[in-house]
Amino acid sequence: MDTRTQPVTQTPRDIAGVVTNMTNFQGEFNLNKSGFNPNMPGHTSDHDMILRQPPRTTKEIGAGIGLPKEVRHEMALMLDDHLCALNVALHQYNKHHWLTEGAESFISLHHLLDEHIEKTQKHIDMIGERVARLGMVPTAHPVTQHELSYIKHEVEGRYTMRDFLRNDLEHELKIQEMLRKQIARAHELQDFGTVQVLEEVLLEREDLGYHLYSVLEDDTLVRGMNHLLDEKFDRAGDRPMNPGSRLQ
Repeated sequence: MDTRTQPVTQTPRDIAGVVTNMTNFQGEFNLNKSGFNPNMPGHTSDHDMILRQPPRTTKEIGAGIGLPKEVRHEMALMLDDHLCALNVALHQYNKHHWLTEGAESFISLHHLLDEHIEKTQKHIDMIGERVARLGMVPTAHPVTQHELSYIKHEVEGRYTMRDFLRNDLEHELKIQEMLRKQIARAHELQDFGTVQVLEEVLLEREDLGYHLYSVLEDDTLVRGMNHLLDEKFDRAGDRPMNPGSRLQ
């Protein structure tokens, strides 16, 4: 047996925690929430405005897309839930982007989260446009978005970078699951335009989830300062490596 190898590392606890939380995820779409609801945040106002269409309702006539109203309404409600979830994800990504710290985080994760923010903004626009094209009013009030979203923003405060990224990974996995549910349903209803939009979004969300998972993996080039603080000076860590190796 080659003594330079070491046992297979265990899955980091934060990744294992995400997997556990996902098994409890009962994501459902808000298909019964349409029109004004006085108990819904952002649905009441003292302003005197001319109402042309209530929230989360669909135009009677096809809005230029030849699908039945019932199909357009169901698809648009599901899309609107994605829109709400992506806005929640965007707010959380912004927070984590602002609070990056540490030798291996401040630059690299700052730029990584830049990409996640850019992609999320793109997907919000793609899905919002599709909601409008199907003849429905997209939800835009930030409090209403959080109420309707199938993911929820983490509690306020500063936490570790691994906590931040674990929470982001959990969001991404939930978004992927819900996207797949609607893609399957859109195929059943022959709404292939929505399928095309969501398949592009799903592929890119899977990339974002892969990035977060990879950052949270166990292996790292950063060994920290323990080898100095404990005065053992074991710069190679506890690897069973030949002391005469030039890699030391």
